[in-house]
Amino acid sequence: MPSHWFPKAYADWVARVRVPSGFLLVVAFGIFSQPSAGSLSVGIPVSFAGLALRAWASGHLLKDQRLAESGPYAFTRNPLYIGTLLVACGLVIDGRSWVLAITFAIVFLFVYLPVIELEEQHLRDIFWAYEEYARRVPKLIGLRRGPPRVKLPFAVKTYLDNREYQALLGFLLGLAFLIAKWLWFAPTTT
Repeated sequence: MPSHWFPKAYADWVARVRVPSGFLLVVAFGIFSQPSAGSLSVGIPVSFAGLALRAWASGHLLKDQRLAESGPYAFTRNPLYIGTLLVACGLVIDGRSWVLAITFAIVFLFVYLPVIELEEQHLRDIFWAYEEYARRVPKLIGLRRGPPRVKLPFAVKTYLDNREYQALLGFLLGLAFLIAKWLWFAPTTT
């Protein structure tokens, strides 16, 4: 569905609720999470996979300066959002709560998917090669058409400039909360 399909009012609403929805997720996470040793052992690796994908993507992304086609962008047009989804899935697994799963799914469907569409329209507007790139590389998952055109190395400076380390720090804070909650509420054996 092309992003210009969205009425301007919906695009404006999505822009306004994107950050507050993150705070809603944090509050829901704090209230409804019920971590266990088993859930943490499964969810943490899923989240780390998402963080690794986000980090890899950030080392290839020069926002609004160059069309990102290298690294994970050679395989998906939206590796940052796939990484975010993996991090969220890991946290939902960690938290063992259907309320969290439903809340995260609603936010992804009604906020993040429209944001992807709006960002793609922005990229079409500023990069003449975006349309051809979009024909070759799937939006989220799928098979790409042809070999990657651009092969640039990961750049630590670009990763740092994009401040992607903040996602790792945020995750580590959330993980510390989960571990503390698990330890606090874990049944004791006597």
